[in-house]
Amino acid sequence: MKFEWMVARRYLRSKHKPPVLRLVTILSVVGVAAGVATLVIALAMNTGFRRAIRDHLLVVMAHINLKPNGTEGIRDYRGLMGRLAKTPGVSSVTPAVYNTVLLSAHDRSEGVVLKGVDPALEERADAALRNIVEGSNSFAEDSFGIPGILIGRILADDWGLSVGDYVTVTSPQGSLTPFGMLPRSRRFRINGIFNSGFNDYDANWAFITMHEAQELAGIGDVVSVLEIRVNDLDHTNEIAAAIAKEAGAGYHTTTWMEENQALFRAMSVEKLADGIFIGLITFVAGLNILVVLAMTVTDKARDIAVLMTLGARRLQVRNIFVLQGFLVGAGGTAIGLVLGYVLAWTANHWQLVPLNAEIYAVPYVPFQSSGWDGLWIAAVALAISTAATIYPARAAAATRPVEILRAE
Repeated sequence: MKFEWMVARRYLRSKHKPPVLRLVTILSVVGVAAGVATLVIALAMNTGFRRAIRDHLLVVMAHINLKPNGTEGIRDYRGLMGRLAKTPGVSSVTPAVYNTVLLSAHDRSEGVVLKGVDPALEERADAALRNIVEGSNSFAEDSFGIPGILIGRILADDWGLSVGDYVTVTSPQGSLTPFGMLPRSRRFRINGIFNSGFNDYDANWAFITMHEAQELAGIGDVVSVLEIRVNDLDHTNEIAAAIAKEAGAGYHTTTWMEENQALFRAMSVEKLADGIFIGLITFVAGLNILVVLAMTVTDKARDIAVLMTLGARRLQVRNIFVLQGFLVGAGGTAIGLVLGYVLAWTANHWQLVPLNAEIYAVPYVPFQSSGWDGLWIAAVALAISTAATIYPARAAAATRPVEILRAE
């Protein structure tokens, strides 16, 4: 192939190439580079969003939730926790009680998710209780015997609440009185404000002790769910199956991916759409390569005839133009990969694209480049570039040197 490589490179570097042909060649390289770079950046943004949202979700969301099939909750949860903790791959098992309640303060009321936790266990498992931006993660009662509550940063900012303020929590699970069913209410003191990094939780969640949550719901020593965290997220489904088997009939498990299935499915579809539509840029660049080679075949018809007269085989002539198109595609692909990865790293490192965190859950567009994405992008770009050479290369190989030279 040394002969074909030499001729292909000389055709590309030729100083006697017509200006139009030189311009179209440059545009072909630019087109391939633009398509590759844009695709690298788009996929890096999609991957970055997926990982950022996953990381923020898992700050307060368990990897696996074990729930009862009925509505009575889990009664013998302590014994069940001991058995589940021995499952290979499990790092922690924590009980929780969830209630949707009405939170009232400063003449304002709003529904929030109230999570009752075991402070000692929850602090080790839940990163939200370790990200306290004001106060502490203590649920200790004040001097009047009013228990503590932890609320999210956005909720505190929106309502103008701070550590030491008091809020009223009203549960829809009421108490039966001579006057009928009345909702249960309890007063709490804000002991701390957490920042989980996920705005939905920071705006709509609050934590109290599990005992207080059980009393507020009137359910006794029962928990809503056992939250399991694992050592390796890649084996979440296998561990969930083992946990369901250990728990036995009457229980079912859900993973963090299943809880947010709609969100991640939408992001997967978006990634596929990005790949298809931005890949069209590379396809158009491939058409430019076809035009370049077709013009080159016409321009170099006399050279081709001379080469074939001197003994060049038709396969060698075809390979000259295939390699020429491949070099154009490879040059554009290399430039596009370097440009795409550099721009993605720069935008992520310096946080160049800010976002409204209250809407998008993250304060800036995260870019997370993947080496595997670069490999398949390069493979597709080179495949398109090479495919574009087939027709003009075959046309060059079909040249009849006698007719060309007779015309000269």
